[in-house]
Amino acid sequence: MQTEPQKVKHILLVGNPNVGKSTIFNLLCNKNQKTGNYAGVTVASHQGTYIHQGEEVEIVDLPGSYSIYPTSEDEAIFTKYLIEEQEKYSGVIYIADALNLKRSLLLFQQIKDLGIPVLVVLNQMDLAEKRGLHIDSKKLETLIGNRILKTNAKANIGIEEIRNAIRNNEFSASDKAFFDIPSENLGLVFKISRQINETNFYKVWTLIAADTYLGKLESVKTQLNQEDRKCMVPKRLQVQETIRRYQQIDGYMSQIISKKPQFKELLTEKLDKVLVHPILGYLVFAIILLTIFQSVFFIAEYPMNWIDGSFAWLSQFTKTHLPDGPINSLLSDGIIPGIGGIVIFAPQIGILLYFLYLLEDSGYMARVIFLMDRFLRPFGLNGKSIVPLVSGTACAIPAIMSTRNIENVKERLITILITPFMTCSARLPVYSIIIALIFSDETIWGIQYKALALFAMYFLGFVTALISAFILKYFIKNKGKTFLVMDLPAYKMPLWTYDFKLVLGKVWEFITGAGKIILAVSVILWVLSYFGPKDEKQLFQVQSEVKLENSYLAKIGRQMEPAIAPLGYDWKMGVGILSSFAAREVFVGTMSTLYSLDDEAEEQTVIEKMKADVKPNGEKVFNFATGISILIFYAFAMQCISTIAVVYRETKSWKWTAIQLVFMSGLAYFVSMIAYQILK
Repeated sequence: MQTEPQKVKHILLVGNPNVGKSTIFNLLCNKNQKTGNYAGVTVASHQGTYIHQGEEVEIVDLPGSYSIYPTSEDEAIFTKYLIEEQEKYSGVIYIADALNLKRSLLLFQQIKDLGIPVLVVLNQMDLAEKRGLHIDSKKLETLIGNRILKTNAKANIGIEEIRNAIRNNEFSASDKAFFDIPSENLGLVFKISRQINETNFYKVWTLIAADTYLGKLESVKTQLNQEDRKCMVPKRLQVQETIRRYQQIDGYMSQIISKKPQFKELLTEKLDKVLVHPILGYLVFAIILLTIFQSVFFIAEYPMNWIDGSFAWLSQFTKTHLPDGPINSLLSDGIIPGIGGIVIFAPQIGILLYFLYLLEDSGYMARVIFLMDRFLRPFGLNGKSIVPLVSGTACAIPAIMSTRNIENVKERLITILITPFMTCSARLPVYSIIIALIFSDETIWGIQYKALALFAMYFLGFVTALISAFILKYFIKNKGKTFLVMDLPAYKMPLWTYDFKLVLGKVWEFITGAGKIILAVSVILWVLSYFGPKDEKQLFQVQSEVKLENSYLAKIGRQMEPAIAPLGYDWKMGVGILSSFAAREVFVGTMSTLYSLDDEAEEQTVIEKMKADVKPNGEKVFNFATGISILIFYAFAMQCISTIAVVYRETKSWKWTAIQLVFMSGLAYFVSMIAYQILK
């Protein structure tokens, strides 16, 4: 006897930004979705599944929103899915913030009035208690007519209760609307409800109160006369609704919240006196950054040396134990050094990302955003622009996608165009190897020159992004002005182990992603370096196992030399730059492969070979002038095919994508050329 396939229960996870929604999603589905402490970290819906008591449940984590009326692309994703996909899900788990309950209840009321079954989860109860707030959840249940669960997501408290409530279908639909349609609009709402066959009056109200199309508004507009359309002033109707809802919610607050006497100032308030201070805040941020960059070199030195030695041993092992010939050369001189050239920088990338995750998880990153908001305004940027700019230090691709939470079209476009200037993790291997080549281990005031140089590169990228934004604001037409609205969450102890697991995942993604490209590039480079023309008169006759300087690769590189010589580069660096258009970090793998192919000084490591390499005139290839030129080139150059693709996808404009590519590449060439010519 065949059993029927088990139905999957579909549940939405919604709430305001920064209420712990993504953390609950991770715990429910055991899915490593990144969480953060600033609004807009979730810019698209994410799905995960789990099985509880034999029932499979699919959770869809929607972007955070303060209202069902969308003002940005990520809020539009939320509203569109919530309303248009209502038949596809069984109910909504609404995450309310115990610290900001009044604000949370606004969106809850709107969802409930749409006729959607809801289960309320009151999160961050521990922080509310620490602030001296006592919430009578039983009384609130009675007032709103809804089941309420209490959780502390950071401590994994209450998650099993959520699973049980989903299993038992403890979702409550609305018996009576919280919001009464104003009498002056009732006639229009009733008229539209008949035209579109909609019995939920509040859903009809949202059609006339929304700035953008929520369901059937465009078809409705064509059927309305001029007198009806005069009533459709969205902003005025939204404000009217918000005021009436908050008047009702204020009545709830007086009944359910009590404050303990002799309430002491929390650690959050004490720290914020320093960390968001208009002068001390910037100083503390600079010290934190310097500490991170110092750690990137100091802590990573030992695992990097171990990785470098391991790959050198593996390369020598294959060279010694495999039979002489092309396969031996391909493995020992091509693939192994190429992949090793990327893996060696995994500790530095991991350390940098781990610190960023800790800062984000603790709540400090929100303070950075608050500090930088006042600073970004003169450059034509919204305060929300700092979110993708900060995210860009990890990778430009998700950072550009996160601009969807910027409402203003002009500010969003500017942010997209300047974000690639931020120093991403792909640039870090390039910076690290060049800084190691041209700077000594000496220190000043206990800080290594190398750490200061790395700090300078991050600072250069940020300053260039701001200057570019300042220029762009005069060329892009203004579409209105917006203001930053966000919370400063309470400081929390970071989830050290959880963040470490996230870092391991991100580092592995970096290694595997870059490794595939490096593998392909290494094979191509090896083929071009292993073979060469027999002589000048017989170009089509191939000679195998030639010296590197006589190979096809050298021939290609030397064709480039006239163009790159003004920048101080030789043909090997030219090949490295050419290959790194696939991805910036490929430059390091290419240089590792090229210097491993050199037969001289086989016992030396790649970095030692690069340090010892000299030009025909006896001058060091990687001198100070050349090193600075390379650093500047990679700080500005738009060398990432994936980033170019995502810029086009987000802007839907080949014009702006081409302008960005040409401007950044041209700037990289001319500034690095000027730097080399001055310093040489």
